[in-house]
Amino acid sequence: MKPVTIYSKDWCPYCQAAKGLLKRKGVAFTDIDVEEEHAHLGEMLAKSNGRRTVPQIFIGSLHVGGSDDLHALERAGKLDQLLAG
Repeated sequence: MKPVTIYSKDWCPYCQAAKGLLKRKGVAFTDIDVEEEHAHLGEMLAKSNGRRTVPQIFIGSLHVGGSDDLHALERAGKLDQLLAG
């Protein structure tokens, strides 16, 4: 399974929804809180082509986007394929 990284903020409901989906699927992920770890904000901006909203989700090196994008992949039946590689 490809590594999953989520750049998030603790209080963000969209972040919680994305993490909840991954947890229900049994997917381990690295959660980087950009409010607590300010140094990672620049990293997120560079990797996501300047997107400032959270969450920003990556499967391997692929930028998935935000929570709505992750849920859309799940509804389309494409998320498991991306996770498997």
